[in-house]
Amino acid sequence: MLALPVLLAVGCTVSYKFTGASIDYATTKTIQIADFPLRSAYVWAPMHSMFNSELSDIYARQTKLQQVKRNGDLQLSGEIVEYSQFNKAVSADGYSNQTQLKITVNVRFVNNKKHADDFERRFSATAEYDASQQLTAVQEELVGQMIKDIVDQIFNATVANW
Repeated sequence: MLALPVLLAVGCTVSYKFTGASIDYATTKTIQIADFPLRSAYVWAPMHSMFNSELSDIYARQTKLQQVKRNGDLQLSGEIVEYSQFNKAVSADGYSNQTQLKITVNVRFVNNKKHADDFERRFSATAEYDASQQLTAVQEELVGQMIKDIVDQIFNATVANW
């Protein structure tokens, strides 16, 4: 009598894998991710490769989509259109004490399996740092954080369907 529940427990397993993506892999198998060039007035050269690598990596890590050079079921293209900094807060003595960085990326998304999902949209992220610090001392870390934030936004807008 004890063998029956054990057999049922062994024979029935439920597996959940949460990746954040809701993709019908029966119809959507590939993604084409174009290079996103820097088109902002102010640039920091490493940002270009950091962004493109992180964007490609998130789809490789969190989906089963094969990345292709052309004719993808899903297609991402765009450009980094803004990298700016400005004073966010002023202290009592009238000097800036907080500086804000901002990155904005323009994205074009085409879903060749369901064109109703197509869009062109801008995604932005900001980060603050103490104005007593040099930008060069904090730039790599802050740009990395902002890129991760923007890439997460793009991923959610394209394949997460939340």
